[in-house]
Amino acid sequence: MEREIWHNNIDKQQKKVNQLNNQGKIATDTTVGLQIMDALTRGVDELQMQIEMDSTLKSMEKIKYLRSVDLLLQGYITYLNRRDFSASAAPALIKAFAQCIELDKYQKSFAPVIESNEYGIAKVLVDCLKEYMYTNAGMATSRTILMRKYITLHPEQIMAELAKNPGAYNNADSLIKVALNYDIRKVYDYAQARNALSDRIRNHPDSAVQLVARIAASKSGQLYFPFLDNLMRGKITLGAIDSVKDNELSYFRLLVRTRIEYVERSLPPYNDPANQMQTLTEMMRRKAREYFIREINALHGVPNPAVRFRRLDGLSAQELYYLAVLGEDEIYTSSYVSGVYPRIWQRMANPRADSLIMSVHGDYFRKFIKMAAGYNTLNDFLGRMDKKNQETIMKAFVIGLEKPRKVNDLEDAVDVADSYSSIMDKNKELAAFIVNEVNVSYTKNVQDNNKRGTVIYNLLRILFESADTTKKVNLSELLGIPSIYGKEYKSLTDDSGRVIQQVFFYGDEDKDGQNSYVSFMANFRSKPGWRIDERKSEWTTIMSTKGKPVWIFANKPLYGEDDPDDKAQNHLIQYMQESGLTPTIVIHRGHSYHLATTLHKLPESARIVVLGSCGGYNNLNDVLTACPDAHIISSKQVGTMSVNDPIIGSLNDKLLAGKDIDWISTWRELSKKFATGAAKEKFDDYIPPYKNLGAIFIKAYRKSMGE
Repeated sequence: MEREIWHNNIDKQQKKVNQLNNQGKIATDTTVGLQIMDALTRGVDELQMQIEMDSTLKSMEKIKYLRSVDLLLQGYITYLNRRDFSASAAPALIKAFAQCIELDKYQKSFAPVIESNEYGIAKVLVDCLKEYMYTNAGMATSRTILMRKYITLHPEQIMAELAKNPGAYNNADSLIKVALNYDIRKVYDYAQARNALSDRIRNHPDSAVQLVARIAASKSGQLYFPFLDNLMRGKITLGAIDSVKDNELSYFRLLVRTRIEYVERSLPPYNDPANQMQTLTEMMRRKAREYFIREINALHGVPNPAVRFRRLDGLSAQELYYLAVLGEDEIYTSSYVSGVYPRIWQRMANPRADSLIMSVHGDYFRKFIKMAAGYNTLNDFLGRMDKKNQETIMKAFVIGLEKPRKVNDLEDAVDVADSYSSIMDKNKELAAFIVNEVNVSYTKNVQDNNKRGTVIYNLLRILFESADTTKKVNLSELLGIPSIYGKEYKSLTDDSGRVIQQVFFYGDEDKDGQNSYVSFMANFRSKPGWRIDERKSEWTTIMSTKGKPVWIFANKPLYGEDDPDDKAQNHLIQYMQESGLTPTIVIHRGHSYHLATTLHKLPESARIVVLGSCGGYNNLNDVLTACPDAHIISSKQVGTMSVNDPIIGSLNDKLLAGKDIDWISTWRELSKKFATGAAKEKFDDYIPPYKNLGAIFIKAYRKSMGE
């Protein structure tokens, strides 16, 4: 009777397989599908018969093998069409399984069967034979064989697999060496631990592995790591890094010199990319922002330039260049226009723009041109080179966008899209030149049958045409994307008719976040139509009492050890999820360096995202990855509560009235409040969704590419 239960279980699994086949999830090719189903029906039936009719097997042995057949089918269904396992492997899988139980029946190792089959089959076999761990001598060997097959297919997983069982191989040293060549960072991370694997790394015979282990063991490991490629090549020593690592200026200068060297090596004729280039870049970005940009931003009210920009003293033109392009999302307009940009030319003996770009081997040149266009310094930049070189560099700005990048794949194309409106406003001739080059590149990519390039340049053509205000162009229709001109009220409500908003605040040592919270709450305190509940220690609830239901949840800005903001936000998110409160409007309030935390927690349900921080405009791709249908309001430069609060207030007025959001009319109304002076300058830096060419480009590109 127990054997009958297992026969019935197997039959149930076969029915599941048959259902999957009927749904077209096993094979689209009829011939292949017939072979698969024959193996999983007739082949499995024969296995059941052989086990049941074998007079040499005791009842418990038959049960063991029948249970394994059930697990075999479960494994097939689980791994069906996953990475490393093809549905068409069914015939080979059933054959291999029969070989395994035949060997096990005579107490012989089934490891040779595991060895002779591909990883996907071997994985399912080992899983379904796991009960034989203590009865078949081949199980331990089979697990080792399976691990070797897996890391051969996925060398990036070597360290993770060794961490599970560092004593699994006699040749673990050779595997660590392979892992080092594939991903040094992972070896570094595992070397920092205190376990058997980290001991193996520290005692490795290879000098390169020993160097990584030594860096990992050092308190200054994160400061050494950006230079790892040169350290491994013997081009720099730990001592040389030690001599500058405690001096922010000297350390940044070493980072820049190393970056320029690495970029040169990556270009023809060398074509020798450096290891850990991204780590170097991230450290440069961090130092540029934390030590230089935040200092000169914080002193924006100081009238004496010598005092405000003292921290820039000693930086070369190239170092100032990297300061600008890596600090794009934090640098204030005045910090760039009055501080960094003019000092670039002051620090050059011959202040030629083409010489500057050549001195960094063209690194980030599109980003620099985009910033120059946005800050109205492009004409000055181009005026610092002759006409021929102007055309050369602007042509380079536009062409080659079809070539994929390893990091921020669309960044260059988005930079070109973002720059055009500013260029057209200031230099019609240059704008016409760019349009012509876009058309040339479009034609070339069509001829080359390059889908990515064709899509990119076709989108740029459409976006550039839309930037001409003399032409009435409906981008949503042309690009086949949801409307960029507004959001219907009903798309922002939940099943109960409520509009749910979530606001992210951050406590800061400088009290900026706390002040932002106070300013935000002043829009609701003692105001008719709103009820405030601040009884929770970590968040505040604001609810409308008149008009349509609008519920706002804002975490309180908390400053202290162990990141109380993070805990408050997580607790609020948990509460909202458990209460069925799904936010369709999300607002970020705080410094730009807090934005990464908000983006990490951004709900997919968000339909409107207000990035009220400096440089929020530069995070479009991250927002649209989290919530693809979002309309984004952001600032290209300084985010300020004096602009954020009126924008949020205008949105709430329309929501309370149950009106659709029309961005064009909303922006027209808001612009009247910021008609002149500094207020107008700050408001003009905010980009409404219908003018957000970068976001529009990303949405249209993903749709066109089927992403």
